[in-house]
Order: sequence, then C-alpha cells, then structure tokens
Amino acid sequence: MAYRALGPNAHAVTKAVRDLLADEDEVTSVTVACSGGPDSLALAAATAQLVDELRIVIVDHGLQPGSDEVAAGVRRQLRAWQERRSRTEPDAEQQVLEILVAKVTVASGPGGPEATARNARYKVLDDVAAATGGLVLLGHTLDDQAEQVLLGLTRGSGARSLAGMPVARGPYRRPLLGVRRAQTAAACDEFGLQPWYDPHNDDPRFTRVRVRTRVLPVLEDQLGPGVAEALARSAEQLAVDDDLLSTRAGEVADIDFLPVALISPEHPAIRRRMIRAWLIHHGASDLSMANIVAVERLVTHWSGQRFVEVPGLKVARSGGILQVVPE
Repeated sequence: MAYRALGPNAHAVTKAVRDLLADEDEVTSVTVACSGGPDSLALAAATAQLVDELRIVIVDHGLQPGSDEVAAGVRRQLRAWQERRSRTEPDAEQQVLEILVAKVTVASGPGGPEATARNARYKVLDDVAAATGGLVLLGHTLDDQAEQVLLGLTRGSGARSLAGMPVARGPYRRPLLGVRRAQTAAACDEFGLQPWYDPHNDDPRFTRVRVRTRVLPVLEDQLGPGVAEALARSAEQLAVDDDLLSTRAGEVADIDFLPVALISPEHPAIRRRMIRAWLIHHGASDLSMANIVAVERLVTHWSGQRFVEVPGLKVARSGGILQVVPE
C-alpha cells in the first residue's frame, strides 16, 4: 500500500502497531476501541495505514451530558478523514470496514464509576471480538502503564499488579505501551485529526488523575526525568516473570474444592498465585496481598477458624479442602 509520508509522531505510532501485528501468526480481523481521545484516535489512524479491513468501535458510556454528541462527532470525524484519504490514497477507500457507536448503561457497582464503565466497555468489546474472531487494539500508552504500576504499588498486591497492563491478553492487544502520551497527541495533528479531551481526565476526584497530575510530576521533579519510562521497563520485566509463575498457578484455578494438600507444599510465590487464580475464577475482585495471605493462612496456619472474607467472596476450610461459602 502506498501512503503519504507520515510525520515523526504518526510514524512512531504506526511503527508500534506494525511491530505488534508482525508478531501475530495470522490476523483476520482488527478492531480498534476508540474514545476519540488522542491515544485511541492516533491508534485508529495508524492501524488504518496497515490493515485491509478495520472496525472502529466508539463506546458511549453516557456518564456526561452530551456524551452521545461526542461519540457521533468522533464517528463523523473519522468518516470524513477516511473520505479525505480515499481521494489521495487509492488503496485507502475500502480499508475502514465500519465505524460503530455502542451506547452502554453504566450502573453503580463496586469500584466506583471508573470500574463499572470499564466493565461495560469490555462487555461491548468482548462481544465484538467473539463475533469477528479477530484482535481488539487498545490505546493505552507508556504513561498509562507507569500510572498503573504506581497504583499497583499502593495496592500491595504483588508482581501481577506491578507488571502493569499486559501487551496481549485474550483477543486484546496494546501496541502503544512503548509510546508516550504526548506523541499520540502530536500524531493526531500530523494525521489531520482533532482529538476530544475527556474532562474526567482532569478531575482530581479520580485516583488515576491525581497520580497523573500530581504524583508523577513530583517524582520527575525530585528524581529526574525518565521515571515513567523506568516504571514501564520494570513492568515489562516483571510481566515476563509473572507470566511463567501465573501459568503454573492457573493449573488449579477452575477446581471447585481446592485441596490443601495440593498447594501447601508449594513455595509461597507459587502458592499465593494459585490462591489468587482460584479466588478470581470463583468471583473475587480487587484482591490485595493482604486478602491472599489471609486465605493462605487457612492452608498454613489453620486452627479451626470458620471463614475468611475477601472482596466478593467468603472462603472456608473444611477438613482438607478450601471452598467458597455461599452468601
């Protein structure tokens, strides 16, 4: 495919997507989740340079007045951009297969509006992935990864949290984890696109916003530049180790009644991951290391205690097994 020359930031974003797709055995369908913000908008434009058929899904969470107008505006802009490309780039006309707007209802739930909105969004994307059998690309950047690592530190829930967001999980791929947020904003300008800036991203009520606007700048000021990159590198290194350990731990995840004798001989690094995988499989959420250790004590220091409560579950020991206690 022949395209106009890209600016340096658009090139960096496009290269990140190209490198990720090159590692995939066979890509039959690609979907980009696009909010209209600079990260996902640049991702959509970059992916359109590379694939023959592209779906773009815009999720309207309905959390702000006029959110439907924002979603419709993002769709119009992408369609107009595609039409401009088709006039100058003959191969571009049929590349964007469709641009969908999906409106979801965000009900109240544990974890606050951020968590419930995320769950609703992923439900839409899960359905798209199941229907198409292809990949879904997400626009998280290096900055998002650094913020995620810092949030993981505050939770104290071990290497899984410190490993941050995975590049690949199921049908999902995050090609921009090595790209800075400032690059995606500049890439939008080079692509000729105008991103939408979500006011929630500047609202200090949200913990992630405070990390972004207050904590990371202080670290950069006191420790010198490169903190975000260092956090992201640490996440990448930990992810490799954690993938190996989590694969081992996943062997017990779907057991209904977990034998104590099966996990008690394991090293704590494996045993705690086994417990975590088992708890999550049975419906636990937002687990901290303190939660996992509390359940582990039913294995290593059981003295007849009735049960342990973790977010979303009660776990009891009966003789030589762990089991979930019905509410």
